[in-house]
Amino acid sequence: MRIALFTDTFAPQVNGVTMTLNRLVNYWERKGIEFLVFAPDDAERVEDTDHIRRVLSFPFPLYPECRIPLSRYAKIEKQLLEFKPDLLHLVTPFTLGLIGLRFGQRHNVPMVASYHTNFDQYLDYYRLSFLKKMLWSYLNWFHSNCERTYCPSSATKEILEANGIPNVEIWSRGIDASRYQPQNRNPHIREKYGIDDSKLLLLYVGRMAPEKDIDILLESFHSLPQDVADRVHLMMVGDGPLMSKIQQQQETSITWTGFLRGRELAEMYASCDLFVFPSSTETFGNVALEAMASGLPVVGVEAGGVLDIVTHMKNGLLCHARSVESFREGIALLVRNDNLRLQMAHFARIQAVRRDWDSVFDRLAKSYLSVLEIESLGREAFAALK
Repeated sequence: MRIALFTDTFAPQVNGVTMTLNRLVNYWERKGIEFLVFAPDDAERVEDTDHIRRVLSFPFPLYPECRIPLSRYAKIEKQLLEFKPDLLHLVTPFTLGLIGLRFGQRHNVPMVASYHTNFDQYLDYYRLSFLKKMLWSYLNWFHSNCERTYCPSSATKEILEANGIPNVEIWSRGIDASRYQPQNRNPHIREKYGIDDSKLLLLYVGRMAPEKDIDILLESFHSLPQDVADRVHLMMVGDGPLMSKIQQQQETSITWTGFLRGRELAEMYASCDLFVFPSSTETFGNVALEAMASGLPVVGVEAGGVLDIVTHMKNGLLCHARSVESFREGIALLVRNDNLRLQMAHFARIQAVRRDWDSVFDRLAKSYLSVLEIESLGREAFAALK
């Protein structure tokens, strides 16, 4: 099986999609699956490799962390004709994804797509809601050309099907439970950031962006009852378009760390006590699963992909989406009740380790083969009619 993948985000960029794709190509390498990835270059101008082809790109003005590829179809078509893919996987419905779509249609190569971002919900946060109807019309056209559309959670599947996207299948996410584990707890983190040992550490990991509902988290934290506020310190890990604005609020009870990676991030998870994740727009929520594997219960919301990860009152709490009152009460409950918090932490780890990456990718590979088998049978049936 030879697969060509088209994406508008890839390493060294840091987000949930790049993490998943990095693990996917590693899986392909281990399984001997031949592949070619087309991805934008980075500010660091990363070079091509045998399997990764970089396309010149520039930062998206509204979102400098995202990059828009400047792609030439003829050059990519030539590389694809030499590679001779059996299947095209379109990770993005834009730019490079459109090039993949054009190639698949012109050369009769079967295509699958994956849906990683709730674009329509993001529009609400940037005062562009009037574009929703146009967006869904476009997404329907794009995905109707693909044999399957993969999404990471049941909530996202429901959204796609409700908006007319055909042949939707869940491609879930896994966790490296050896990387993210409670044993990574490091007491020196408190010393590094000057945090008192008596404080419970609340942790947020993710982009500092409007669609992550950062405003709800900060409002909830600032309005905690005094007995709870006196016991906690909030660790904010990540970067993004809101960073320069919100970081100006100099507060002794909040620490802004910026991006953390690798061992440093794993130690941060394990050294905190409670994961606070207010985002209602997640298609999955990789960071919540990383926190659970590290032994943290999750205070999340009853919306999006988190519903597939967090079981209310078992490994965390599910609060009302975009409700300061509900989120504040969820935090307060687990700060005040040590036994409940520790019990949830125990179950969080147990449930997280069941999601191993190889099982996730094995199911995806079987789905690929199913598409190719159906496509082959269809061609044989068509040939027999001639």
